[in-house]
Amino acid sequence: MTSDIAAILGIDGIATGAVYALVAIGTVLIFTVTRVIFIPFGDIAAFTALTLAALDAKRFPGTGALVVILACLATLIEILSLLRAGELRLLPRALLFYLALPLAVVGAAWLTMRLDPPLAVRLILALMLIMPISPLLDRIVFRPIADGTVLLLLTVSVALHFALVGLGLLFFGPEGVRTEPLTSLSTEFAGVLISGQTMLIVIAALVFSGLLYLFFDFTLVGKSLRATAVNRTGSRLMGIRPARAGTIAYLLGSLMAGVSGILIAPVNTVFYDSGFLIGLKAFVGAIVGGMTSYPGAAIGAVGVGILESFASFESSALKDVIVFSLLIPILIWRSLASLHSEEEIEE
Repeated sequence: MTSDIAAILGIDGIATGAVYALVAIGTVLIFTVTRVIFIPFGDIAAFTALTLAALDAKRFPGTGALVVILACLATLIEILSLLRAGELRLLPRALLFYLALPLAVVGAAWLTMRLDPPLAVRLILALMLIMPISPLLDRIVFRPIADGTVLLLLTVSVALHFALVGLGLLFFGPEGVRTEPLTSLSTEFAGVLISGQTMLIVIAALVFSGLLYLFFDFTLVGKSLRATAVNRTGSRLMGIRPARAGTIAYLLGSLMAGVSGILIAPVNTVFYDSGFLIGLKAFVGAIVGGMTSYPGAAIGAVGVGILESFASFESSALKDVIVFSLLIPILIWRSLASLHSEEEIEE
């Protein structure tokens, strides 16, 4: 391996790691606020890429039908919950958030597609269609068992991933897609050619990480999410609703997964089931940060990307084995370094 090859592999690894970093940060965000290890995070990223590819091909994506089905299910579950609690006065708000808004997003996207929109508008449409999915899944699947153990939530999350893989095959088909590059620019640094897409990936990861920091430190909503992550019971006593905080966390997570899918689609062929490996490798990075630290998760994810890049050069067949083997020493180290206590179950 020459220095030029090492530099190329390093740049490729940083770009891949930047995508993993967005997914890892979103995974940590959802986990700290809701205690859910959201395994389908990578599926949301893959669905975004497939959605954008369909929009590029001037076809309305299956994401629209998926959002409509999830919105109807979430609305039905919310109505039944309000009936049991005797709080029908909240029905108009439930219909607005769980039915009217998702359907309005799908309708607006459908009408916009008839006008042959430019690339920038198609990117926005892809994000608009993908963002309601995670909050709707939260209402359907996770909120009824919100007080369950982390193990139960993880088991349900894994089952949800396999359900989404089946739905992905139904709504998007088995064909892989690769979208057009977002930019054709390129530059040379230290004798190594760097594509504009690579620079865009790294810049997007840095920008969104910075915006997330500003959101948590300087906005009331961000501070409420941090409070919920630190102590759910204490935040409830201070007037913060964990369910609402969870919805916001899922919305932000969907946005970060959507951006990841848009960035990775021009450089990788994406299939309906490609999200699992994306999410799992990002999860390895999140484990490095202990599932609590955003900078730790980002650094770990970039490290995973660099390791994967060099491992693919040495043995492309074993690159995934090498990356996932990294989990073993990390988990052992985390287990020995962390203080263990009985899990607190909120009443």
